[in-house]
Amino acid sequence: MGSSEWSHRSDSFWSNDNVAETGCLSIIVLGASGDLAKKKTFPALFHLYCQGFLPPSEVHILGYARTKISDDELRNRIRGYLLGERSSSPSEDVSDFLKLVKYVSGSYDSAEGFQLLDKEIAMHEISKSSQEVSSRRLFYLALPPSVYPSVCRMIRKYCMNKSDLGGWTRVVVEKPFGKDLDSAELLSSQIGELFDEPQIYRIDHYLGKELVQNLLVLRFANRFFLPLWNCDNIDNVQIVFREEFRTEGRGGYFDEYGIIRDIIQNHLLQVFCLVAMEKPVSLKPEHIRDEKVKSLTTQIPQHLLLLSSVYTMKDGKAGKALNSRKAEIRVQFKDVPGEKQGRNEFVIRLQPSEAMYMKLTVKQPGLEMSTVQSELDLSYKQRYQGVTIPEAYERLILDTIRGDQQHFVRRDELKLTPYQRGSRGPTEADELSAKASYGQTHGYIWALPPYRNLL
Repeated sequence: MGSSEWSHRSDSFWSNDNVAETGCLSIIVLGASGDLAKKKTFPALFHLYCQGFLPPSEVHILGYARTKISDDELRNRIRGYLLGERSSSPSEDVSDFLKLVKYVSGSYDSAEGFQLLDKEIAMHEISKSSQEVSSRRLFYLALPPSVYPSVCRMIRKYCMNKSDLGGWTRVVVEKPFGKDLDSAELLSSQIGELFDEPQIYRIDHYLGKELVQNLLVLRFANRFFLPLWNCDNIDNVQIVFREEFRTEGRGGYFDEYGIIRDIIQNHLLQVFCLVAMEKPVSLKPEHIRDEKVKSLTTQIPQHLLLLSSVYTMKDGKAGKALNSRKAEIRVQFKDVPGEKQGRNEFVIRLQPSEAMYMKLTVKQPGLEMSTVQSELDLSYKQRYQGVTIPEAYERLILDTIRGDQQHFVRRDELKLTPYQRGSRGPTEADELSAKASYGQTHGYIWALPPYRNLL
């Protein structure tokens, strides 16, 4: 597949024209009173609404949880989270959006609660049209994995799409998906008995990040990367994740599930797959996910080195409380024979201040023939002025509505060391980098370019 074909396929793939489905769309947020729903799910739905992807003539949003509150109480709980730093939407948009939101109270294993939920969904479907239309039902489980089986059984028994004119029922489940291989397989089997694989969307929000999604295009739509992205030219790859804040009240979550399950086996391994995978035969979601699984089954036993900072209940650390916040991919190429100035390095900065830059050796300005390291730099805030980069949850929820599973985890897909709070991290990280032959160019620091009226 040539780069022009990838470009063409990418344009048509992301176009709204590839989604011809119409009819009633019901989005049901289970666990609606929890932190995840308030801070991520509802704000993502709001921004999709503001961009025209959730037309009020078709869409109805229902919250479901055990908490006994009214429609207005739920609306008041989420109102303050809808307008964040990146939002320029007027307050009228918030009010109009909240009119689409209703609430149903019930337990997660109760027939009565889910029968009432189904009744509310059906009322919406009838109210949106004078004649029967297709029914689309999206259930977002903003819940702990322990209740997935009971909730999915209730959805399957009482809340499935019943339209004779087509439509679908889809279920979004949050990570971590199980605590180990056995529990993950059990959970997959329990849900798999109730829904087909195309109905299940295992969400990992890192796969919705702009620069993570850009990896496929960077690797396979640029001619100069195709012959270089291999072991003959690349010396090592580092995937770096660190945060300066502590667990911020999430210590109980990490006590139960662990930082390795939360960050490494999900976020970082997904990024690793996109870096290590071979070129898929097409951009179809299943072809891409096939290659991701191959990279896991062939690479990890021999070549993957992971280092996670330890989490302790006392200190509340889990790759956190470090000296900076950063998530990036560093692809370091082998030395040029005879040159010791510094290695070429391709860096993809996922957060904060999204950027991509290539470290090159160039002539230092002046009369002398001396060399120095510089960069070819693409900083998103500078290059794409006035363009709002969507939040990961917005993109992934829209993918779910479109039926695109490319950026979701399929069913078939450490060393712990302490460190000082406020440091760069454990010294063993540098030792591990040295074993992987990573070479640091001392004296070179990538600086965020100065912008005017951008920050």
